[in-house]
Amino acid sequence: MTKQANEPAYKKRSAYHGTLLGGFATLAATLLMMGNISTKDIIKQRVAEDLQASLSQVIPDDLHDNNLLDNQITIQHNNQPVIAYQGIKNKKITAVAYSVSSQGYAGEIVLIMGVNARGEIIAVRVLSHMETPGLGDKIEAEKDNWIFSFDGLSFNKLAEDKWKVKKDGGEFEQFSGATITPRAAIKAIKEGLDMFNQQRQKLLSLKKTEPIKTVKSTSNGDAHE
Repeated sequence: MTKQANEPAYKKRSAYHGTLLGGFATLAATLLMMGNISTKDIIKQRVAEDLQASLSQVIPDDLHDNNLLDNQITIQHNNQPVIAYQGIKNKKITAVAYSVSSQGYAGEIVLIMGVNARGEIIAVRVLSHMETPGLGDKIEAEKDNWIFSFDGLSFNKLAEDKWKVKKDGGEFEQFSGATITPRAAIKAIKEGLDMFNQQRQKLLSLKKTEPIKTVKSTSNGDAHE
């Protein structure tokens, strides 16, 4: 007799195979869910560490004595929510940092910029981009000094119509063979300064904390606020 003939009858039923397949699928889904749960906190921590590292590059430690991640506000700019991180020292906001973006040659260029309370750029760094290696990636601080040319600038120090590459009549160098990339970066940074000037009051305002309510006891034992 063959092996197939010796198999129990229930194994020959289609319902058995469906149940078996469903069981394996359920097991796989359970294992994936357990893996996701076990790594969720680790991933969240790594993201926070990366963000903290980026923030520290655009708001130096000597400008704040707070944890930047603990002091964030959300503002609306051009009908879009923008998260800003406030640098605070001696109970005063000294700087803010937020991300800006623009469409580059190969995709979106996302930057993070720090601006001090006077509206001057402290520093700008690249968070992500898809520009051509060896050409467009010169916007990265590790690849070129170009991104440092914005340090200390503001609309008071450089007229708004000069926030362009030199090829377009502006003040900033373009990259040979990759003019679109610096154009996009400059556009994003200029928009970031525009936002600061428009939202200055909100960006430089400390969050109001709710007063602590105390409960006093009266002579008859009743309590009131």
